[in-house]
Amino acid sequence: MSKFSYTAKHIQNGTSKGGVMDAEDEKSLAHQLQADGYILTSVHQEQEKKKMRVPFLNYFQSIPIKEKLIFARNLSIMISSGLPVARAIHVLSFQTKHKRFQEILEDISDTLQSGSQFADALAKYPAAFNELFVNMVRVGEIGGNLEEVLNIIAIQIEKEYALISKVRGAMTYPAVILVAMFGVGVLMLTYILPKITSVFKDMNVQLPTSTMVIINSSNFLRDHAIISSGLMIGVVLFCFIFFKTSLGKKVMSFALIRLPLINTIVIKVNCARFSRIYSSLLKSGVPVVDTLGIVANTLTNFYYKKALLNSLADVQKGIALSKTISAYPKIFAPLLVQIVEVGEETGKTEEVLLKLAEFYEEEVDQITKNMSSIIEPVLMVVIGSAVGFFAVAMLQPMYSVMENIR
Repeated sequence: MSKFSYTAKHIQNGTSKGGVMDAEDEKSLAHQLQADGYILTSVHQEQEKKKMRVPFLNYFQSIPIKEKLIFARNLSIMISSGLPVARAIHVLSFQTKHKRFQEILEDISDTLQSGSQFADALAKYPAAFNELFVNMVRVGEIGGNLEEVLNIIAIQIEKEYALISKVRGAMTYPAVILVAMFGVGVLMLTYILPKITSVFKDMNVQLPTSTMVIINSSNFLRDHAIISSGLMIGVVLFCFIFFKTSLGKKVMSFALIRLPLINTIVIKVNCARFSRIYSSLLKSGVPVVDTLGIVANTLTNFYYKKALLNSLADVQKGIALSKTISAYPKIFAPLLVQIVEVGEETGKTEEVLLKLAEFYEEEVDQITKNMSSIIEPVLMVVIGSAVGFFAVAMLQPMYSVMENIR
């Protein structure tokens, strides 16, 4: 048996349909369709592909946000043009250049062909399609406005992508400088300093503590290169794994909210994401209680997640959302609380929050543009301190020798 993608037209009413069907050959496919009252108009034999059938791998199949943006926008256009969802996804699977995403879309298309709901098929891949994406699609399926909901999702992803790109762009410069400084430090300790510190061996002088620390560090890196490399790699892996745990996320969230300069960006970014996601879900027809749960699971900062889950419990008791989030002034800006309150009073929460999200996104844009001018002095102080420490540690023994000569 082979798989064939096809389009066919009904003999009596002329309606068209398409999909994928198993058949021995094209002739058998035409007979099967004719038995159902359809005439085959076009056919294409599918190439057999290896599918991802290992369930636990679904949780690690992260997909670039740009791929999901293109998928949501194109799928919305194709569905509005009258193409069946399964067929549209099948076509889109050939358009993506991301191999893993292509395999996921093929599997989703096959799942839809077997009669499953679109949202259930997406939920099989939580690392590719988060709870926000799945629930909005589910609402669109129930409400019969899937193409409109997919367009909202595309706008949401586009804004999310722009916001993340701006923050990453602002953080790239200091990260590169710090990594380069660390590399230069290791290079000096390993190759340059041993030639300088060898002079101290012939001096009959007691070396300062700072000089001894540098010499011992240099000797360790030079004499135990494998162990040193292993320790560095181990520290990087430990940090990577630790910050994936619940405790690590809590520590990282606490640090980001407390660090000067960084906390302003973090708060504005999370307020922007909360406003836009909350507005999008309400606009899609998701109930307020469900919306809060989805937003809480979408935001990655531990303290925002905790605050929204607590607010969810209060809202279920009949307390206004604006009142519940006002209890967290350190993470929810007063402007956000006031806008939510206005939205609740006027019944236009999704509209005012959408405007607020745009305001915060512009604020983040301005901050990230000025980030380099703010960070440069800080980096200069850090680099200057490191260079000064090395200089003092190396020159201090020489001054001691000169004083002894006098």
